[in-house]
Amino acid sequence: MNIEKLTTDKNIKLTTARKVILEILVNSDKPLSYEDIKNELSMDKATFYRNITKFEEEDLIDSFESNDKKRYFEIQKTKHSHFICTICSKIECIHKKLDLNLTDYQVNNIVIKGICPNCLKNKG
Repeated sequence: MNIEKLTTDKNIKLTTARKVILEILVNSDKPLSYEDIKNELSMDKATFYRNITKFEEEDLIDSFESNDKKRYFEIQKTKHSHFICTICSKIECIHKKLDLNLTDYQVNNIVIKGICPNCLKNKG
């Protein structure tokens, strides 16, 4: 995924801080929180969130809150849902089409909470 093209398409100025954040998110195969990536950043928390807010405003990234009250971010590669285990807090991307027909609504993100297969197996 070409970061320069992503930002140009969204008319976002590509600063050094923005490039670092986007490279981390593009190279990740799962949603990440600030805590997951703060050691890879050479910027303060306010700068990180200021840039994240810009990315969200321009629909470049998606975000959601998990059980641990942390906000998780990912590049919008394809629209998909997320499953969060209420026992182990593992987050999984769900790439199956979930048909949610809500007349007069536009659904942008679905977060499903429940018990993952591993915790179900260990529970029994």
